[in-house]
Amino acid sequence: VRRQSPWMAPPQGVSVPGSHDESPGQRMDVHLVDGTYELFRYHYSPANKDEVRGATRGVVGSCLMLLEQGATHVAVATDHVIESFRNDLWPTYKDGSGVDPALKAQFPVVEEALRAAGFVVWAMVEQEADDALAAGAAVAALDDRVERVVICTPDKDLGQCVGGKVWQWDRRQDKWFDSDGVHARLGVPPASIPDLLALVGDTADGFPGLPGWGAKSAAAVLDRWGHLEDIPTDPLVWDAGVRSAAKLNATLREQFELALLFRRIATVEIDAPVGAVDDWEWTGPAGGFTDLCAELGDPHLAERAERLASARR
Repeated sequence: VRRQSPWMAPPQGVSVPGSHDESPGQRMDVHLVDGTYELFRYHYSPANKDEVRGATRGVVGSCLMLLEQGATHVAVATDHVIESFRNDLWPTYKDGSGVDPALKAQFPVVEEALRAAGFVVWAMVEQEADDALAAGAAVAALDDRVERVVICTPDKDLGQCVGGKVWQWDRRQDKWFDSDGVHARLGVPPASIPDLLALVGDTADGFPGLPGWGAKSAAAVLDRWGHLEDIPTDPLVWDAGVRSAAKLNATLREQFELALLFRRIATVEIDAPVGAVDDWEWTGPAGGFTDLCAELGDPHLAERAERLASARR
């Protein structure tokens, strides 16, 4: 039996990017934003001249842009505490020690600003932003009113969530990924991404994978067999066209439990407390948003939010 993503949405109701055939109040798209990625992106942007407030302004403006483009239900996930339960599983898992202090200091600021702007924020402590995005996608995919779930991030890890109604959108490059797109990008179907990361590792997350396994060899083997348990123990029957099959197989057998641990680390959780789709509808900024925008040095953000709210009343 092939291992399947535990929450994968059924392949129904799929719409292509840009399609909007839903009736008002009945069909909707849901946008789930990787706030941690957005904060990093704006902090390190060449255009950012304010390391104290610039990234926060950028993230809030980016989320308002989603609304200006027609989004109605938006939630933003952040790593309020960069460490998570995965640090207990692997000692060198990412812990935030290398993060620019000026960037790290903006996490609570951006969360406050987004909430004041009227967005739902999932600020993760025990789990990670990726887990909240996965949980939100799972909830939204099961809602019959939802036409499409859009995970807004280029992070390859979130590709494991793609399928059925769920799409991944790299907003910076305006690239959309459905299941076929994920396969073309990484060489494996979405459900095999944790297995792929288990073999090749993830330097950004701080776990190394298995020695000798590269992206091409791992993708070829997993595209053929799907999951670690399904890879034949006899390399002589491997027909995936990889070199040094015997050596790769020996490493896999010797470190199989380690590979399973890495896959566990790379697999998103789906039990984060994210609420229901109706909770994520944007209805306007909260009181105090205007003053907060003034403190951030960008009153125009409040003006944009108020225009959007007025148009939707």
